[in-house]
Amino acid sequence: MSKVTLIATAPMGLEAIVAREVKNLGYTDVRTDNGRVEFDADESAIARCNLWLRTADRLLVKMGEFKATTFDELFEGTKALNWPDWIPKDAEFPVDGKSQKSQLSSVPACQGIVKKAVVEKLKEAYNIEWFEETGALYRIQVSLLKDIATITIDTSGVGLHKRGYRKLTAQAPLKETLAAALVDLSRWGPHRPFIDPFCGSGTIPIEAAMIGRNIAPGMHRDFSAQNWPTIPQSVWDRARQEAKDLAKYDVPLEIIGSDIDAEVLSLANYHIRQAKLGEGIRLKNLPVSKMNFDQQYGVIVSNPPYGERIGERKDVERAYKDLGHLTNQNDTLSVFVLTSNLMFEQFYGKKADKKRKLYNGRIECNLYQYLGKLPPRPPREDAGKQETLS
Repeated sequence: MSKVTLIATAPMGLEAIVAREVKNLGYTDVRTDNGRVEFDADESAIARCNLWLRTADRLLVKMGEFKATTFDELFEGTKALNWPDWIPKDAEFPVDGKSQKSQLSSVPACQGIVKKAVVEKLKEAYNIEWFEETGALYRIQVSLLKDIATITIDTSGVGLHKRGYRKLTAQAPLKETLAAALVDLSRWGPHRPFIDPFCGSGTIPIEAAMIGRNIAPGMHRDFSAQNWPTIPQSVWDRARQEAKDLAKYDVPLEIIGSDIDAEVLSLANYHIRQAKLGEGIRLKNLPVSKMNFDQQYGVIVSNPPYGERIGERKDVERAYKDLGHLTNQNDTLSVFVLTSNLMFEQFYGKKADKKRKLYNGRIECNLYQYLGKLPPRPPREDAGKQETLS
């Protein structure tokens, strides 16, 4: 297969992080726009990016992009694309759609037009009149923005936040992709202690452990494109072998998750076992007021309750105060707290060094960032040798 254009969809505010991940995988021609990171690559990128992207929502093949202000333009533009290069005659190819600020505002009508255009193109290629759609899934999407139609095929299947370890859910769970983004923004590394004092079902500590040990987040799940005959199985085999070779399962970690709710901690423990990280994360059943934050150069990353329900508001405000009182005594701690509570800084007792707007689902939040002292850099082993040689 020749070069393809791929789109990694990104939650609002995380486009730069997704772009950095794509570049770290070795893809250089990267373009960033609202909610998406676009880049050109070969077929191996479909496997590698699905396995490795921690903060993207999905990976799409971009089939084409064109102006469409009428249904005729949408039909002809879609039909002109190279569908037989991708879609075999037995494929299942449903069409999803969305439209913003476009003359073609009826999404169901746009979906129907795109489906009809693809069928007509495939009829010509395969010389058949009816498609059973019993084979591999090729989910097509038509996205209209300001009268520009972007046509894609989803390679991921279920969203990339579905790592496979979280089979059960607690109330208001944090998406795995957002949890990974919070760890990324903290710049934590496995040489530093990591604490989540409101860990809930364990998502943030698990994502930190996977980052610390360089475990590909898609290692234990499947993707739609694995069943596409256009991508040889050898491509997926090589990508998975690369992920296994790069994992560092023996890296020692000091990761602590704590929560006041013993029941939700049992769920966290289950998820940790499912992720095969049992020895890398310690759980504690403690309120934040009973915790000890004396770890030198530790990093706290947490998504505490927001206090949106009246009955829990005072408890949440007290927990914010306790967290601030205990952490502000240690100037080597770095603290990153995601919450929609606009009074957080007041209760915490300190203005954040930085704030970043993020969305937890549809809830607008701020990531409050308190930057502690960085650990001293280890001495360069070759410094003395260099001086002697000179």
